[in-house]
Amino acid sequence: MPRSERTAAILVAAGRGLRAGAGGPKQYREIGGQAVIFRAMAAFCRHPDIFAVQPVVNPDDALIFNAAVAGLRHQPPAPGGATRQASVHAGLEALAADKPDIVLIHDAARPFVTAAVISRAIEAAGRTGAAIPAIPVTDTIKQVGTAGDVEATPERARLRIAQTPQAFRFDLILDAHRRAAREGRSDFTDDAALAEWAGLTVATFEGDPANMKLTTPEDFVREEARLAAQLGDIRTGTGYDVHAFGDGDHLMICGMRVPHTRGFLAHSDGDVGLHALVDAILGALADGDIGSHFPPSDPKWKGAASDRFLKYAVDRVGARGGRIANLEVTLICERPKIGPLRDTMRARIAEIAGIHISRVAVKATTSERLGFTGREEGIAATASATIRLPWSE
Repeated sequence: MPRSERTAAILVAAGRGLRAGAGGPKQYREIGGQAVIFRAMAAFCRHPDIFAVQPVVNPDDALIFNAAVAGLRHQPPAPGGATRQASVHAGLEALAADKPDIVLIHDAARPFVTAAVISRAIEAAGRTGAAIPAIPVTDTIKQVGTAGDVEATPERARLRIAQTPQAFRFDLILDAHRRAAREGRSDFTDDAALAEWAGLTVATFEGDPANMKLTTPEDFVREEARLAAQLGDIRTGTGYDVHAFGDGDHLMICGMRVPHTRGFLAHSDGDVGLHALVDAILGALADGDIGSHFPPSDPKWKGAASDRFLKYAVDRVGARGGRIANLEVTLICERPKIGPLRDTMRARIAEIAGIHISRVAVKATTSERLGFTGREEGIAATASATIRLPWSE
């Protein structure tokens, strides 16, 4: 396929996912610590050969969609229709002005699509005009009648399980959808079936058994277990930080501006809670300490907000293919009183780290008026971080 051809992707995410059980539309539920739709969309947004990603969503889901895919580049969402077919048609029409040469159509409920499958889809569409990923059937399949009796046993060697992304020359599949709409055909369950009806020859290319569609509650349980098994290297790190008081009218603690009669003496904003957490995460990674990554001798960190340091440490976990399992910080001070602020601090740490608040603990204690914290000369903090990484040795 010539490299000059432009490829776009449609992410179909307007369904309700009722078979997946309670908990809202399945594409917005978390799996492996990320929203299903984020995982499904990210592979296309980050693929170097795709210039536009067109989501199709239920208009009622605008807020949860935006929250679930924050940070990913995409076209303004197109409103979905009553059927999958109508939603795909809406996505195609939304892309028409951009004139892509090739379009990939993917289900948001398939969060494990890889860059390799996407590349094969682009190549196959450019070569054949219409192609779908397929994997062999490993079980014997029976065709049964309305009474439940076996009527036939199809030859397994000729059967394939169809997946997405299904790939087409854009003009061909758009024309096919427009024709189906004109003729009142709205019963196609995938775009390959519609393309066959329109007279196109649909080729196949190698799919991926892991590129499964999440449909039932059991699918979520099984895939959570599979993802957890891949992160079997469980590590814990600890951190400690302390800052003295100086002039000022507030303290930065766990990402929050806390009014106080003093301020911190520090090169950055002096957030002892976040600094201790950063050291704990870096310790779990065996990746130095906060001073080696953000040396106080470097003037660019003068007055820096410590949420940048925590985000940096969390991103280093992600770069290793890992996940944050738990973050805990203990603040040691006489004042300010941490109890009334605890949950707000937990929420702020969770927001910076991109994890659920249930994975964050903030505690506080005094030193019974002993030592520098007891004399209210400063604040100390200890922290621990538990992370999960893939085994690398």
